[in-house]
Parts: sequence; structure tokens; C-alpha cells
Amino acid sequence: MTADGRPVVFIHGLWLHASSWQPWVEAFREAGYDPVAPGWPHEADTVAGAREAPEAVAGLGIDDVTDHMAALIDALPTAPVIVGHSFGGLIAEKLLGQGRGAAAVAIDPAQIKGVLPLPLAQLRAGLPALGNPANRTKAVSLTQKEFRFGFGNALSEEESDRLYEQWTIPSPARPLFQAAAANFSMHSEAAVDTHNDTRGPLLLISGLEDHTVPDVVTRSTLKQYRTSTAVTELKQFEGRGHSLTIDSGWREVADAVLGWLADQGL
Repeated sequence: MTADGRPVVFIHGLWLHASSWQPWVEAFREAGYDPVAPGWPHEADTVAGAREAPEAVAGLGIDDVTDHMAALIDALPTAPVIVGHSFGGLIAEKLLGQGRGAAAVAIDPAQIKGVLPLPLAQLRAGLPALGNPANRTKAVSLTQKEFRFGFGNALSEEESDRLYEQWTIPSPARPLFQAAAANFSMHSEAAVDTHNDTRGPLLLISGLEDHTVPDVVTRSTLKQYRTSTAVTELKQFEGRGHSLTIDSGWREVADAVLGWLADQGL
């Protein structure tokens, strides 16, 4: 079976601009899909524009972004494949659980409600936002050193610094606070319908060297779906960190996603 022009919606996470998906957009278009990579609500069209107006996204929460993407998806002619990274992965899971996708791929997805492991590396990676409660309503930027720890730890310092300059933008801190408190909130925005038996297939992807979303977190996410009869699979990448969608090895991950979609008849 072929892609036959099926829509694909790419959703980025914190601290990366939507345009960081462009190589994926081109690869999926070449494979026969109809891909788009929309920004978060009020996100500027360029990296430079986003850096100049951090207040535009300050205070955005998980549901704000989910609702924004849901409206875009509802306007498509057919159910898309939804591919998300980090908090974009969590949002992809939410949208799939709502029945809005033909399938979803969650790459190093932020922890959903019910996930309990909280490794020290993950705590350190989140400190630029979580370290100050006043950040909840603000947009926060990473320093080059913080990006190196949270995203580029599996890369050379040169490549990490280049990706930092190329793609990073200020992002709202609120989603991190929501995820951190998810298991203490009855109606957390980080909750996902993991029991839906009629949803499309879901692929979770983990970089085994990821500091921001360690592999143990993604494996715990997989366990949250254990009661669903819908297809849920995990693929792990050796030696890869949180930058795996934008670094020099991105094509290996993209090809794995394309192969998995072909296996699902999509």
C-alpha cells in the first residue's frame, strides 16, 4: 500500500520552532504524503520572529496547543498521521486518543498522567523552567549549556551548539508545570485516553541517551496502554538523545517511522 497523499501533521515540543520539521516534511512528501508542520498558537513564522516575541506564547498550556491542532486536523479532508516530539508527542497521544488521527508517532514524548518515574536527569533538564514558580505564566529560553544537557548530550559540542543557534526559541513553561503535577491533579491536561480500543495505531520512540525524556519514562508510558487492544509499539534508538528529530541522524528515525507506517498500511 502507498501513502496516497494522506495528511501528516508534525507537532514540535518546547524550545524548537515548527520549521525544525522541514527535513521531515520534505522526506514525507517525497514518500507520497501531504505533510504540514504548524506552529503552536501565536508562534511566529520564523525562528528570529519567535525569539523577538516570547510574550506571544507565554502562558500557553497543553490544552491550548491540543485544541489548536485539533481545529487544524478537523479541517483536513481525511484523518492524518500525527507525529509529535517531546510535548508534541504528548499532544499527538491526546489527539489520537480523541480519535482524531489515523495513527500517531510520539517521539521522546513528555510524560502523561500516570507515568511515575522521574529520573534526576529529567529533573535537571526541566529546571530552566521549573526552577522558578513565577515561570508558570512566562516563556522561557534555554542557554546554550542547558540545550547541550537537555537536547545535545549525545552529540559533539559543535553540533549541539549549531542546532541551538539554528532552531531554539522561547517556549511557555506552563506545560512543564502541568506535566510535573499531573499525578496530583484529577483533571490534568496531561491526561490521555490510554484505554481507547478503537483508536489508530501508536508508535512510541525513545532515544536511549535522552536526558529530557529518559527511556524509562517512555517505557512507563507504554505500560499505560496495556489495557488497550489497539496497536501500541515502542522503538528504541541506541546512542540518541532528545535531539534525534533535528540532528545529523534524523533520517534514520524518519525512515523508521515511514517503515512502521507502511507496516500499518498507512
